[in-house]
Amino acid sequence: MKPEVDVLVVGAGIIGLAAGAALARRGRSVLVLERHGAIARETTSRNSEVIHAGLYYPEGSLKAVCCVEGREALYTRCEALRIPHRALGKVVVATAREEIPRLEALAVQAERNGVTLRWLGADELRTREPHVRAVAGFLSPRTGIVDAHALALSYAAEGEAHGMQLALRSELETLESASGGWRAVARSADGERSEITAETLVNAAGLASDRVAALAGIDVDAAGYRLYPCKGDYFSLAPGAPLRFSGLVYPLHGQVGLGVHVTLDLGGRVRFGPDTEYVDAPRYDVDPAKALRFAEAAGRYLPDLRAEWLAPDYAGVRPKLAGPGVAFRDFVIAEESARGLPGLVNLIGIESPGLTAAPAIAERVAGLLGA
Repeated sequence: MKPEVDVLVVGAGIIGLAAGAALARRGRSVLVLERHGAIARETTSRNSEVIHAGLYYPEGSLKAVCCVEGREALYTRCEALRIPHRALGKVVVATAREEIPRLEALAVQAERNGVTLRWLGADELRTREPHVRAVAGFLSPRTGIVDAHALALSYAAEGEAHGMQLALRSELETLESASGGWRAVARSADGERSEITAETLVNAAGLASDRVAALAGIDVDAAGYRLYPCKGDYFSLAPGAPLRFSGLVYPLHGQVGLGVHVTLDLGGRVRFGPDTEYVDAPRYDVDPAKALRFAEAAGRYLPDLRAEWLAPDYAGVRPKLAGPGVAFRDFVIAEESARGLPGLVNLIGIESPGLTAAPAIAERVAGLLGA
């Protein structure tokens, strides 16, 4: 088999585009398959757009290392290319004295991950976030926000400038390991099928990445690659509500997510979320009746918040490897020669902090493929 391209990337979200651009920049011929009619239409378009600092992840994990590396690369990229972003900082707070040991433990873990923090006294916390009520808190100054779509477009433009091709409305249907590479069949929106041959394959299919791994011949349950879609809803704060925030505000996180926290977008709009709900398949409805539950959750640190100030905003679905009751699963960033599938790189379970980690993940993909 003579491959038509060096690398076939499945998925044109932020991860697939960053990886494709990194490989194209190194002189590889790259084709990116995307089942939707535009780039960054699934997980990338439905996240909080937060640039994470790297607080929450076990020391040495891929999530921790890639988040810290990616964070600085992301800020550098945004500044160089004038991608809209802002390093607002965020405060993490304890709302009761019995939570302080957990807050202190989180600070220790964050500092081991290479995150700079600053403890805030009661007066300073009140000055920074006057509507927040807490017994202790620290500031993460390198946490920020970014225009995720503009960031994705920047990677698409960079890749295309180096010859990367995008095939939209093209869903991967079959995949076969062949002598000298991979043979894939993609189906277009009108049902037409096309065969593509590639020397190597990057599975950056997000919510469908376990399906792509299965198409490649991997038993996803035996490998631990089965995804558990986890839905998160957001509510927006009414513009006239008498609450203002200088930056992001997070309570201590729970087992599955980071709790109902305060995020801001680049226009200054305030959102609360996300919650966590494991679902059988991705869906994006937001139940207005949840407003009371969100107000109660955020009311632990925002006593003035009222449910009537909250309106359904949007929902996203996390491609989680950690199913219900499982505390932590790391990213899968794996070249699969050990499974008898040389030239296949699987990127599975790339949930938060995937947006922040994208530059670092892209560099790892290039390294795994010898680029």
